[in-house]
Amino acid sequence: MATKKLLQALNGEKTERPPIWLMRQAGRYLPEYRKVRAEAGSFLDLCYTPKRAVEVTLQPIRRFGFDAAILFSDILVVPHGLGQDVWFVEGEGPKLAPIRDTNGLKALKPEGMSAFLAPVYEAVGELSATLPDNVTLVGFSGAPWTVATYMVEGGSSRDFANTKGWAFSDPEGFGNLIDILVDGIATHLCNQIEAGAETVQLFDSWAGVLPDMAFRRWIIEPTRAIVEQVRARYPEVPIIGFPRGAGIYYPEYAAETGVTAVSLDTTVPTRWAADTLQPKMPVQGNLDPMILLAGGEGLAESVDHIIGELNNGPFIFNLGHGIIKETPVENVESLIRLVRGEG
Repeated sequence: MATKKLLQALNGEKTERPPIWLMRQAGRYLPEYRKVRAEAGSFLDLCYTPKRAVEVTLQPIRRFGFDAAILFSDILVVPHGLGQDVWFVEGEGPKLAPIRDTNGLKALKPEGMSAFLAPVYEAVGELSATLPDNVTLVGFSGAPWTVATYMVEGGSSRDFANTKGWAFSDPEGFGNLIDILVDGIATHLCNQIEAGAETVQLFDSWAGVLPDMAFRRWIIEPTRAIVEQVRARYPEVPIIGFPRGAGIYYPEYAAETGVTAVSLDTTVPTRWAADTLQPKMPVQGNLDPMILLAGGEGLAESVDHIIGELNNGPFIFNLGHGIIKETPVENVESLIRLVRGEG
């Protein structure tokens, strides 16, 4: 039987208080992170230097005592490991040499990914050996659709025109990219589990931009394929799915992908989630990061509401997306106290 609160919740147990961790809990809102980031040079150097990746992963654990530590890394290490050029521009974000057709897939070398990402798995191993006994180690990856959008667009996008254009006009060719990502992401998750991750989360940050039939083809089916591959090797390891923006497709996603738990974005009504999703699986979420940024009475009211609605079943307190870099540290401290009933 699991003794760590996060694993208890993922096993379907109702805990006395919800375990808490936050997406992007290691990051730019912490002064100690900014110091290590400046020393590292580039963002990818930080991700690929185990000593530094371990340090920034541990920083929020030391400061706040979260119930889980999520590996400090990035969803774009997968395309980088597959052989695509990836770099980060300060103030602009990620940049990739875009792949826009089947011919572009020839540049990818899936067989070299695990060796390329060995420093990431080394960091996981070091974290597994050094985390406090009550803290769960969370590994993660982007999901195929979301990773594909960056690979095709060459970075962030507002309309995903190139990705949708390829997917809708040449579904077979785009499907080849998705198939490569399914296998690469499943391998990436399994490598993290082998190194010591106790649960993993799939981030599908752009799941909400697809229409009905495309959601099934490019979100549900690839996610199910990844879950099947991971379960074949590690049947007991919980898998959290985060289909941000899925809206009314959340129940279908939860029922058909095989994930252990679903993470709710900020738009999901908690009463609906409690009635529709939570009877079937644990749920995680879903405080609006802007409410955490604002703090004060609004934060206290929101925490009370979310816990009141969702803590009658298996529940993990988290944000509905990643923490905002301008968030005051004291607001996170207040959040921890509120969730734990410490005032």
